Amino acid sequence: MNDFIEHELFGVYAILPENFANLVIRLVINLLVTGVIIYVLYYRKTQRKDYLMTFSLISITVFFLVFLLDSIKLQVGFALGLFAIFGIIRYRTITIPIKEMTYLFVIIGISVINALANKKIGYAELVFANIVFVGACWLFESNLIKKHISVKTIVYDNIRLIKSGHETELKADLEERLGLIITKVEIGSVDFLKDSAVLNVSYVSKGADVNTAETNERY
Repeated sequence: MNDFIEHELFGVYAILPENFANLVIRLVINLLVTGVIIYVLYYRKTQRKDYLMTFSLISITVFFLVFLLDSIKLQVGFALGLFAIFGIIRYRTITIPIKEMTYLFVIIGISVINALANKKIGYAELVFANIVFVGACWLFESNLIKKHISVKTIVYDNIRLIKSGHETELKADLEERLGLIITKVEIGSVDFLKDSAVLNVSYVSKGADVNTAETNERY
């Protein structure tokens, strides 16, 4: 067994038990933590399947990229630079909501930490850091800090109430029609020919996400 382990093929060992065990342990920790954040905290709130694959594959890719390149003594900046180039080329063509971008950086940060933690950092510290990440994400996704505010874009037909001094009447009318607790109303474009106006209505939502709650309805 030792002969097989120490045997080199083109200058590469068949297996290094200590490094391989370290890789597996760190990978399991990373998958568990990012899995909780992606599937339990993020997806249950947003129900956006389009980012599940993105977050998951980026987490795995960054982990292996940083871990393996660090193992062969390449600079970490080179590894992160490769991802930065990929991000600039790919993500500049689409608009990523702030929340999704934040989760993306969290996933990348966790993967880098789990891959780079050296021998001076024990597994206790590593697990604690991951727990802090999960706890922070859970805290900000919960209602313990603030109520969730969602936005609905509507086309409103009673433009008499959009005049200054009718704010209370406008809010009451919208709450009656929408059945929502409204916190703020912003007036967009006004069409006097059709007697209508576009309003951005902010309202208290139970677990709704501000980036996915935008609709365009007529009232």
